[in-house]
Amino acid sequence: MVGKALSQVRVEDMRPEDVTDVLSLEHISFTTPWSETLFMNEIFKPGSTPKVAWLHDKVVGYICVNQVLDEGHILNVTVHPDYRQQGIASLLICLMLRHLKDNACKAVYLEVRASNEAARKMYECAGFTVTGTRKNYYTSPAEDGVVMVLPITD
Repeated sequence: MVGKALSQVRVEDMRPEDVTDVLSLEHISFTTPWSETLFMNEIFKPGSTPKVAWLHDKVVGYICVNQVLDEGHILNVTVHPDYRQQGIASLLICLMLRHLKDNACKAVYLEVRASNEAARKMYECAGFTVTGTRKNYYTSPAEDGVVMVLPITD
């Protein structure tokens, strides 16, 4: 899908009617998935920007980002296992970074499982650097969260 097919991916605001598809993806991607309520809260919460990536008529990824004052926080991002390693997550992150910059954000933070080498590498390629560790941040299984930050400059 890299290249021409990636250009067929469309990114839209997450809507309540998307949550069923997003939950299916969430459950196959995470051992401690978010609930319907958490996604609905993100859709309606001020300062939250949840987006869904579509390929044709299928949800293939999503991202949830919050902004408080001049700081952004990537809360949740995933891509369907059949569509990983094809640039969709990078596209979602790039779009969100542009959105945050356009809204006067000065830095973006995230946590990622210490063992999630693919995600860490993707974030590093986007310019994020490790700033710390949150001991036992994740459960099922218990694991440290690596805190990463990306300063946004003009």
